[in-house]
Amino acid sequence: MTVIDTWKVAWPLAITFLAPFAVLLTSRRQNIREAVSALAGTFTAIIMLSFAPSVLNGVVYRLELFTLLPGLKVSFAIDGLGFIFAFIAPFLWIFATSYNVGYMRSLNEHAQTRYYFCFAVAIFGAVGVALAANVFTLYLFYEIISVFTYPLVAHHQDEEGFYGARKYLVYLMGTSKLFLLPAMILTYVLCGTLDFPLGNIKTGIFPPEVVTTHPNLVRLTYVLFIAGLAKAALMPLHNWLPSAMVAPTPVSALLHAVAVVKAGVFSVSRIILSGFGTENMTSLGLSLPTAYLAAFTIVVASLIALTKDDIKARLAYSTVSQLSYVIIGVALAAPLAVQGGLMHIGHHAFSKITLFFGAGAIYVASHLKSIKKMNGLGRRMPWTFGAFGLASLSMIGVPPVCGFVSKWYLLNGALDQGQLILLIALLFSSILNAGYFVPIFYRAFFLPPEPDVNIEKYSEAPLSMVVPLVLTSLVSVLLGIYPKIFHSFIKIFGQY
Repeated sequence: MTVIDTWKVAWPLAITFLAPFAVLLTSRRQNIREAVSALAGTFTAIIMLSFAPSVLNGVVYRLELFTLLPGLKVSFAIDGLGFIFAFIAPFLWIFATSYNVGYMRSLNEHAQTRYYFCFAVAIFGAVGVALAANVFTLYLFYEIISVFTYPLVAHHQDEEGFYGARKYLVYLMGTSKLFLLPAMILTYVLCGTLDFPLGNIKTGIFPPEVVTTHPNLVRLTYVLFIAGLAKAALMPLHNWLPSAMVAPTPVSALLHAVAVVKAGVFSVSRIILSGFGTENMTSLGLSLPTAYLAAFTIVVASLIALTKDDIKARLAYSTVSQLSYVIIGVALAAPLAVQGGLMHIGHHAFSKITLFFGAGAIYVASHLKSIKKMNGLGRRMPWTFGAFGLASLSMIGVPPVCGFVSKWYLLNGALDQGQLILLIALLFSSILNAGYFVPIFYRAFFLPPEPDVNIEKYSEAPLSMVVPLVLTSLVSVLLGIYPKIFHSFIKIFGQY
């Protein structure tokens, strides 16, 4: 591994930092205001791609902005894992911007400048989390995401919106202050540093002498970290996520696929692998309890999803379930499982944003939220429901869509570790996924319309919404056919 100190690392951060202010400056010219987001996403994604060849050759780029105390810095780095999330967030922002234009204008939503500003800041926060080279920097950007997505969740400014937003903020800010901040302090006291040892996922921050001398304190620190990262939506700290579905659908897509929940599972992955390391996870007996908690979350959330008739509520519980696949993978600390879990960060992002884009397009076109009311609607909206179907196959784990690849790695990882319970949980969850996704597609194309629903008056949503959701669904297929797109970066990161 070669480490290069360079200011080039600041470019993705600088563009995403300046974009929200450009949105404010162009607030009176909505076409330019919306173009700012698309251009910022495009330039950031291109800059991240410029790092790809070197990162794949084992180079880690690093930038230290300043030091607060010895071992306490604001610093950034681009390694294999950080690259994946730092590329996905701005890349999906491009699609989300086009979709936002169609959604916000079709429904004539209020406070659009505030909306685009907060949306852009959330992307900045996500890129900061992805490129954080230590726990302190990760914590700062994690909090930025929480604060600036609050107005997005409360966007409608009604009683339901404010309730959902308050619950959202209490869960996320409360857990970070009660658990994540003490975990960070304990790590600093025990180790004298918060820097991730990039390129080493075996021992992490905690040296062997600390683990040997203070094993229970290290275990406590780990529990505090997991409890503090409530964005990952592990049960029982998941309840904020369904409540946040009162937000506009593009915000739900942001929460689930791009910034908030994805930042949570990315942070858990970074803390487990770069913070504690696979050897410490195993020797301290932390791997299996974490994996079993994630398996419990997967199955229970899927069972709850089966009971939901509101399409966004069903997708919300699907996210609670799906992102625990990532945590199972990294917690098992075995090569195949880790690779499958980390690949699922990217694979889930494209598939889940497609599903929420689809739900929003259905609402804009028909104002329907109830799945039972969508009988026959696929014949009026074939592009939307076709893309929704492809993304659903990914969630279920059907080839050649990308969700199959990550689940295949996870299943083989559980098998290699002799974890029959986890293997059964993963297989059972795919059956449950089919149970709550297939009926949506079946109703849309094969059942006659409900008597009180006149589907003839409905048609596809605006092209600015339909085109992004079709493209993201096709990317899900592309990633299934060419899984090495993300897998190569993960292999470099873990040195497998």
